[in-house]
Amino acid sequence: MEALALERKAEMNRELRERLMELKKERNAIILAHYYQRDEVQEVADFRGDSFLLAQKAAQTDADVIVFCGVHFMGESAKILAPNKTVLIPDERAGCPMADMVNVDGLRKLKAQHPNAKVVTYINSSAEIKAETDICCTSANAVRVIQSVDSDEIIWVPDKNLGHYVQQHTDKKMIIWEGYCNTHDMLTVKDVVEMKAKYPNAEFVVHPECRPEVVAMGDFVGSTTAILEYCKKSTAKEFIVGTEDGTGYQLRLDSPDKQFHFATKFLVCPNMKVNNLKKLVKCLETMKPQIYVPPAVADKARESLERMLLVK
Repeated sequence: MEALALERKAEMNRELRERLMELKKERNAIILAHYYQRDEVQEVADFRGDSFLLAQKAAQTDADVIVFCGVHFMGESAKILAPNKTVLIPDERAGCPMADMVNVDGLRKLKAQHPNAKVVTYINSSAEIKAETDICCTSANAVRVIQSVDSDEIIWVPDKNLGHYVQQHTDKKMIIWEGYCNTHDMLTVKDVVEMKAKYPNAEFVVHPECRPEVVAMGDFVGSTTAILEYCKKSTAKEFIVGTEDGTGYQLRLDSPDKQFHFATKFLVCPNMKVNNLKKLVKCLETMKPQIYVPPAVADKARESLERMLLVK
């Protein structure tokens, strides 16, 4: 029975992929997928990447339609950078709890309390927050962005864990918002200690969205893309991975001869995983749900994203 079910699923996925190819051509569409997406979604993407790479692709594409397989704020960033494109997201319920932890009123109050500070906002945030921001960043370029800002005082939103990591790499004063990623923040020192005991020859690679005490245990600390590159180039053959489990698709693709053990079974973002192949096809058939950002908000937010894209 199980074999029959798997065979039927495989056949359904083949049919969905064929239909997807037809729709992409018909709509002149491009599919962008974050590394945290399901394997079946990453397999059909035109580009896989982290937030920074996908923001760049959204800004550069000649396609008429962008299907963003990620969470809502990523679709918003694509729409902001490509306002004349139609931006779709397979499931509009794909939100981000961390992005919801910062609000415009609270940020404005903080800005009023620190009038000389510049606001640096992690891209994992809403369009409204980006509109209140001097410059955005990703985990890949956060340190470079902070150093590029013409101020010794930084208001950092919304991720306190990434903020703590960045603070160790700059002399600037940082006022850090108390948000966090629910998924990365689940990883504990106890989890890592147990995994290191179980796999003593494995290197521990970790995302800076994890808790500071967990990040301190890393053999390598970096963004999703940096972790992928490190594991690909490393001579080590075994890794304990401290980031979302969707990265396993690219890790295995890059290094089929290496072993990857996720540091806990809870490193799964439920919001990223609501997207699937069936919903991807349906959104291109119906051209819904579409991402909408009010023009006045988009214009302000675009400035903060474009400044980020200029940082080398």
